Amino acid sequence: MKNTRIMAAALLIVGSGLTLAAAQAQQPGLQRTDLLQHDLSVPAREVDQVRVDFDPGAVSIKHSHPGEEVAYVLEGSLEYQLEGRSPVTLHAGETLFIPAGVAHVAKNVGSGSASELATYIVEKGVPLVVPVE
Repeated sequence: MKNTRIMAAALLIVGSGLTLAAAQAQQPGLQRTDLLQHDLSVPAREVDQVRVDFDPGAVSIKHSHPGEEVAYVLEGSLEYQLEGRSPVTLHAGETLFIPAGVAHVAKNVGSGSASELATYIVEKGVPLVVPVE
């Protein structure tokens, strides 16, 4: 009986992670490409790099991360709205630091496609993207 409960809990945990990943992958107008995941010398921390491609007019969900993010715009123009701050628009070659746990949204405000390189310094073993309502 105890083993059954442990197995059920494990399946729920794995299933919830897959559901979040599926939701991110299916978000209209956004394509995420995982580039790097590597342990850091700081215990329980890792670095992740992700390329995010935005179709014209695409908007991310409101979300946060379990660590810091450095966003570098590769092409196009992206508007970032960090909770409690005025929106900022970045163009190719510009960067933005997003503190851990700060809810934010990114939107392609240019006339064509846009892309960012997102570098995260995060806690290991927790979801990289946390949806916020």
